[in-house]
Amino acid sequence: MPSYSRQLLSGSTNGKPIPVAATATPGTTLHAAVAGTTGYDEVYAWASNVTNASATLTIEWGGTTDPGNHMVKAISIPANSPPIPIITGQVLNNGMTVGAFSGAASAINITGYVNRIS
Repeated sequence: MPSYSRQLLSGSTNGKPIPVAATATPGTTLHAAVAGTTGYDEVYAWASNVTNASATLTIEWGGTTDPGNHMVKAISIPANSPPIPIITGQVLNNGMTVGAFSGAASAINITGYVNRIS
């Protein structure tokens, strides 16, 4: 029977928001998935724009190739937005990383968690 444990995004410090500092690929690391292929990380993340201007956001999923590794590409996040769901339970493993970049450095903060399934 599988076991589940809730984990912080590995790019977060103590559950704090992760500022998306990168403005191009490779993006700011949000999470590095569990090593190996027998377990999975089910990822949930929300984006908030903390500035007075809209900003674009791209999520890189397991790599940096465009478009193959882009889960969300240049989506506009409104100014001063509340948390908007951007990753809704997709799974990743084998040490793959989730990254993000924005059209404006540090305009977008990412929060979230992982359900680790082993």
